[in-house]
Amino acid sequence: MSDVRFTKVRLYVEQPLGEGQSVHLAREQAHYLFSVMRLVPDDTLLLFDGLSGEWLARVAEAGKRSGTLICVSRTRPLRPPPDLWLFFAPIKKARTDFIVEKAAELGAARICPVQTDFTNAERIRRDRLQAHAVEAAEQCGGTYVPEVDDLRRLDDVLVRWPEGRQLMFCDETLAGAGQGLGEAPEGAPWAILIGPEGGFSPTERARLRGLPFAHPVSLGPRVLRADTAAVAALTLWQLALGDWT
Repeated sequence: MSDVRFTKVRLYVEQPLGEGQSVHLAREQAHYLFSVMRLVPDDTLLLFDGLSGEWLARVAEAGKRSGTLICVSRTRPLRPPPDLWLFFAPIKKARTDFIVEKAAELGAARICPVQTDFTNAERIRRDRLQAHAVEAAEQCGGTYVPEVDDLRRLDDVLVRWPEGRQLMFCDETLAGAGQGLGEAPEGAPWAILIGPEGGFSPTERARLRGLPFAHPVSLGPRVLRADTAAVAALTLWQLALGDWT
């Protein structure tokens, strides 16, 4: 049986895992493991369920349309990300996919698409974006998969804002101003808000600046594209308040 150090295949499964647990594969999973990755019985791989950590598993049965894995031992405990949500306005398909993938890699606990005044996209495929979050967690070694929400209006999000959660509001009009998080409260749950390619409307910006929980920040001397801004903002927050410190 392969040593865990040489096991590169990782798979997310939506069932609780434990020592000796059987995992029955769906058709797509079986195709990936046995046709794409060429695993055969007694080969090993790593599984995670987003709840109990990462597990070494052995291929018990391998078929074209199904298969069975057996959990052998836990290799790592669950490491949840900080309580950080990413709100962003969807953009072009490939770049929205990029934002979701990088948010999962960089440690967002929840990914929340929002419709702003200048958002071009009127709908998203939540199931497709969730699949991208799963793939990112599989590839980056994560043990947690962030949930992707349905698209909601920014107005509705702000009206129902959870008490105590702070908001890092990335304001493109502050480019070059050098305004950071400042005296941001530590230990509180947080969220990041990235605007659309056209920026926030004057009405949205005025409302956000008037919220007691919102912290307007600059992401440097240049106005960034929305997908670049999401990566920069997540990095900035993780370095200042997250689990990178």
